[in-house]
Amino acid sequence: MRVALLSAPPVAAHGWGRYTHDLIVGLAARGADVMLITSPDAPADPELPLVAYHRVLPSFVAPSRFTSLRLLAAMPTVGKLTTHCDVIHAVVEPYVLSVPPRRKVVVTAHGTYIPRTVERRLFGALYRRAYQRASVICVSAYTQRQVQAAVVGIRSTVIPNGVNFERYQQPGKPVTKQGPVVLAVGQVKSRKGYHILAQAMREVRRSVPGAEAVFIGELSDAAYVNAIRTQLEQDGLTDAVHLLGRVPDDVLLGWYHAADVFALPALNVGKNFEGFGLVYLEANAAGLPAIGTLDCGAEEAIREGETGYLIPQNDVAATANAVIRLLQDEPLRKRMGEAAKQHAQQLGWNEIARRVIEVYAAAR
Repeated sequence: MRVALLSAPPVAAHGWGRYTHDLIVGLAARGADVMLITSPDAPADPELPLVAYHRVLPSFVAPSRFTSLRLLAAMPTVGKLTTHCDVIHAVVEPYVLSVPPRRKVVVTAHGTYIPRTVERRLFGALYRRAYQRASVICVSAYTQRQVQAAVVGIRSTVIPNGVNFERYQQPGKPVTKQGPVVLAVGQVKSRKGYHILAQAMREVRRSVPGAEAVFIGELSDAAYVNAIRTQLEQDGLTDAVHLLGRVPDDVLLGWYHAADVFALPALNVGKNFEGFGLVYLEANAAGLPAIGTLDCGAEEAIREGETGYLIPQNDVAATANAVIRLLQDEPLRKRMGEAAKQHAQQLGWNEIARRVIEVYAAAR
């Protein structure tokens, strides 16, 4: 099977990139010939098993003005590059606008992009028609419900995110911690709920003296980051919460293995929501129980009471209580960590790639 992936650069810095990288490896392992069509900011990776690598699409990692127009303008080029492909898979949802008509197309719905793009004033109808002719893979049942509500008649199936389990068995670079660590990973923005966890650390510190929270992720939302830092100063928690920004991969792995608990109390902000939360699964692969929130895709990433806890959104007390319970009960923490590891192992990319290929075969 010849597959063209339209996606973001296959790098570990963001969810699209990790999904793309691991999907390429999984598809190739199952005998597919994979072409990647991506943006000019994509670095070369000679180790990826690709038959071709083209940088002709506008970036969605750093989007610019007139992106929808640029996607439409790229359609003829995409058409020529994919002439001999059996299926075109838009891993980044809006890239579907660059797929020529009457081509077999699959789209992965990771979260908010399908509902948001169909509401755009000038291009919403074009996006809607493109999604309606596609076979859509939703990363969670929650995401599927949002997509079905936004696009009437859409054909969709649920295939959860996979995780590169072996990667998280590597110890990474040793890191130094002063006490029990609560780890949170992902872009530091309001939808991820970092401010909730930062506030919860006040109560956590009362019950578990010396506990620390480590936030790892892009700090580009300066207003939000400054608001968290101001709150930490007011609460006297500047020594308890550490915003590290983006770190090298070996350092990230080091923190996954040094931490005791993973927590990311994500929020639904307007129409933006956590579609699945791959970081919960990555934490599980490293043996960490994870704390996430209800009413979003984390409901499927985390098995309540088995691999972690699901708590109400925007609830500082519930966040603190879940963290404290895990930090104070070592047998519980270890039992959940082991179950989390087994859960992640069952969602390896070999199995996920098999299910994606089934969607390719059934697509119209």
